Amino acid sequence: MNVLNLASASDEPLYNIGIVSRMTGIPVATLRVWERRYGFPNATRTPGGHRLCSEREVMRLRWVKARVDDGMQTGQAIRALQHMELEGRFSEITPAPVMRAAMMDTSLMAFHQRLLDLLIENELQLADQMLGEVLTLYPLEDLILDVIAPTIHAIGQSWEDGKISVATEHLATNFLRQHLLVWMMTGPAAYDRVPPTVLSCAPDEWHEGSLLIMSVLLRRRRWPVAYLGQAVPLPDLAALVNKIHAPAVVLVAMVERTAEHLIDWPNFFPDTKETGRPVVVFGGAIFSEHPEWREKVPGVFLGASMREGVEKLDSLLHTMFSTSE
Repeated sequence: MNVLNLASASDEPLYNIGIVSRMTGIPVATLRVWERRYGFPNATRTPGGHRLCSEREVMRLRWVKARVDDGMQTGQAIRALQHMELEGRFSEITPAPVMRAAMMDTSLMAFHQRLLDLLIENELQLADQMLGEVLTLYPLEDLILDVIAPTIHAIGQSWEDGKISVATEHLATNFLRQHLLVWMMTGPAAYDRVPPTVLSCAPDEWHEGSLLIMSVLLRRRRWPVAYLGQAVPLPDLAALVNKIHAPAVVLVAMVERTAEHLIDWPNFFPDTKETGRPVVVFGGAIFSEHPEWREKVPGVFLGASMREGVEKLDSLLHTMFSTSE
C-alpha cells in the first residue's frame, strides 16, 4: 500500500477550494461549514480573498473524511486528528487513489496531452481538476515547465494552424494564465531587502506566456518580481526600473520584428555599462531558433530552454545578493 509521509507534505498553499473538493470528495459547501464551525481546514487566503490549501491540509482532510465515512462525528474526527498531531502520532496516511490507478499513464507528457485535449474541448472544470491531481504527484515547477508551458505553445500552434477558433484559444490561454497568476501571487515569503526583478515583453510583443512562467518560477524561488507583461515601451520600462532600483530586467521577444526593438535597450539604461546594474537578460523563440540573434542584442542570453533560463537567472541573482534561506 502506498503511504504518504505527512512530515514531507508541503505547507505551500496551492489548491483552491474547488480543487480541494474534488481531491477529497468533500463538497465545497461542507468545506465552508467546517471552516466556519471548526476552523478546519487551515486555509490561506489570497489578497483577493480566495481560499488556498496546502498538500498537508488535503491529507488532513482525507483522514477526517475517512473517519466520518466510518461513522465518527465530524467534530470528533477533527479533535482526534488534532490530538494525534499533538502527540506526534499522525505521521503517515494512505493517499486517496486519485490518479494512481496502475493502468493510468501519469507521466508529465501524458498530463500535457490530456490538458491540451481538455482545453481544446473547453472542459475547464475537468482541466482544473486535472491540474490539482498533477500537483499531488509532482512539484509545481515540474507542472509548470513540463505540462503548462508546452500546452501554452500547443494551443497557440493549434490556432495558427487553423485547428481551433480564436475563442477557444483565448479561453484556454486565459485559463492557464489565471492559474499562473495565482501561483505567482501566493508564492513563499520573498527575500528581505531585495528589490524586485522586472519582467517585460519587448515593445509590440504580445506573447507573454514564457515571460509569465519565468515570473512565477522566480517568485516560487523567493525572488520579488515586478511583472509588466505585454508590449512595454522601453522609455516606460526604464523609468520604472530606475524608480524601484531593479537589480535585473528580463526581456522577451518571440519574433524578429520585436527583437529588433531590444537592440537599442542600452540607450535607455545609460548607467548599465559602468555600474553593471541592472543586469539585463533576454530570451524568447527568436533567440532559440535563430542563434545569430543572440549576438545582436546586448545582455545575457537566458538559454534555449525555460528551465535553463530560470536556473541562470536564479544563479545571477544569488551572486548579486547574500540571501538566507
